[in-house]
Amino acid sequence: MSEYISNPDEAKEFQNRYRTIFIFVVITFIIFILRLLWLQIFQGNELRRFSENNRIKQNKISAPRGLILDREGKTLVENLPGFEVVLAPQYVENLQELANVIGPILDIDPEKIIEKFKRSKRINGAFTTIRLKDNLSREEVFRLKRIRLDTPGMEIRESIIRHYPLVENGAQIFGYVGEISKKEISKFNEKYKNNFIFEQGDIVGKNGLEENLEEKIRGKDGVSFIQVDAHGRKTITEIPNIYGQQIIDLDPIHGNSAYLTIDRDIQQAAFQSFTDLKRIGALVAMRSNGEILAWMNAPSFDPNFFATEISSKIWNKLTSDPFKPLRNKVIQDHFWPGSTFKPLVAMAALQEKVITDKTVLYAPGKMYFGNRWFHNHNKNGEGHITVYDAIERSSNVFFYQLGIKLGVDKMYNYISLLGLGSRTQIEMDHEAPGRLPNSVWKKSLGREEWQPGENLTLAIGQGYVMVTPLQLAVAYNAIATEGKVVKPFILKKVVNHDGITLYEKSAEVVRDVTLTQPNGYKIDAATLKIIKEGMRRVSNGAHGTARSSRIPGVEMAGKTGTAQVVSFSADQIYKSCDSRPIQMRHHGWFVAWAPWDKPEIIVAALAQHSCSSHAALPIVRDIMEAYFKKYHPELIVEGLKKGPKRATIISPESSGD
Repeated sequence: MSEYISNPDEAKEFQNRYRTIFIFVVITFIIFILRLLWLQIFQGNELRRFSENNRIKQNKISAPRGLILDREGKTLVENLPGFEVVLAPQYVENLQELANVIGPILDIDPEKIIEKFKRSKRINGAFTTIRLKDNLSREEVFRLKRIRLDTPGMEIRESIIRHYPLVENGAQIFGYVGEISKKEISKFNEKYKNNFIFEQGDIVGKNGLEENLEEKIRGKDGVSFIQVDAHGRKTITEIPNIYGQQIIDLDPIHGNSAYLTIDRDIQQAAFQSFTDLKRIGALVAMRSNGEILAWMNAPSFDPNFFATEISSKIWNKLTSDPFKPLRNKVIQDHFWPGSTFKPLVAMAALQEKVITDKTVLYAPGKMYFGNRWFHNHNKNGEGHITVYDAIERSSNVFFYQLGIKLGVDKMYNYISLLGLGSRTQIEMDHEAPGRLPNSVWKKSLGREEWQPGENLTLAIGQGYVMVTPLQLAVAYNAIATEGKVVKPFILKKVVNHDGITLYEKSAEVVRDVTLTQPNGYKIDAATLKIIKEGMRRVSNGAHGTARSSRIPGVEMAGKTGTAQVVSFSADQIYKSCDSRPIQMRHHGWFVAWAPWDKPEIIVAALAQHSCSSHAALPIVRDIMEAYFKKYHPELIVEGLKKGPKRATIISPESSGD
């Protein structure tokens, strides 16, 4: 049996390797020790905080927006409780499987869920929650809760749904809300930097008063904390203190409520009238101090569709409608005023002493000027008439003659004092300025100089002049009040949740046109009285174009108007309007106030493509009747007792103020 004999030379050969391994092990051990010391001693507090925070989830509690109420405190816009389903991208394990499971429950194509998920993750990042659907039904909530343990990343949350109980009535003025876009976040944070911080997922006002009153009616969001597991799901264990600090939930602060000048009853009467008569167009009813009582656009839309996520089908239907239901026609669109412009031309002619109230002009069925015929709406003409008759009967030829004698600049100098051609400055965005032309304006466009024949078309409210319904209401109100141009307003006051008034609006007279204005012009009270009498006869005279609008016990004053939307040749002008395609039919106007001598309410109604002003008459009558039945029922009762009363003609000298 042989013995093992060590070889010193062989041992020396491995000695350097052992030393290298030993040094490596020692250095590695030292690194681990130093790392542990660093993590435990130097970063221990911070890492512990991270660890605690990782199992605590912070949820924003959206604050309810303030209510929007009418002048009497009746609800116009409110909030309703609801549920929404959201996804937290960082906790979603299998997107395709999740979409396939919850898609049928929500009646959403799974591919659309995947597309929305990826788009949000790409645009907003991996930690921004994605709202899939809100205003869930009970059935949807029940079915989602049954599967929530098997669908990591899905969460059902309580939400607040903005609700519009009037539905389509007044949608363009109330507006709607929607989720803030990524582009809007920086814009809103800059605009409201002293009051709010906006984040992805916030609901903000997108249109109308919801947008304009954002700062006043938006509440302040609260926050709650829950303990979650590794999948982001809420656990039932009690939330611990985070690193010795107590976690405190913050309750949301309810938004302030806005009281409008709108009268819900008058607003409802306007909507009902447009609906029953099947009219398209716009209407505004205003008190003589500028308070808006009703605001209508037809056709309209249901803003409740926007409070939840609007479907592409409904959106496409709204945007493709040729009559533009999303447009706020009362201020956003401007139209030819037609014959409603005539009293303003008469006012300028009287003030320039081109005529007096006793001047008689011959008004046949047509007149020749330049190289063409200008036609009267009544082809038989009106004969020899005064300015009272011309306004009452709406004679075109009479006003053609005034247009020739005045010229565009003199018309502009007086009529502009009533506010036409400029914004009313009502507290609503996107108001159109309208257009009141003069010779300088046309020249500034690089066109030919103002032509004499254009004075004739301007004098009957056609050609270049364009107005909004609100502008006409303000201008007529200035005539009714004998010189007071008011600033219309719709927000009456803002009240916090404790009932304390934070803001209150007062009526404002912009100018008194009976006083000399900066342009050197004014309109005498005597001139306005003459115009008022002519407009009184429109509703009450034997030949008045609005005599069918009479209300027992209430005398109105105003002016009808039929505005052509396209030009017609001489052989086509008297042909039936109803036989033309609807887009080629005339617009019908009626603007009136009551009582005629002591004005309280003024209504401007536009019936688009209705062929005649007669389409607007019953709308104004319905509004007036609703107003006086509510605020002065004794006038209606007394008028019914007296029975039909024959119209009387009174001179401005005996008409009173």
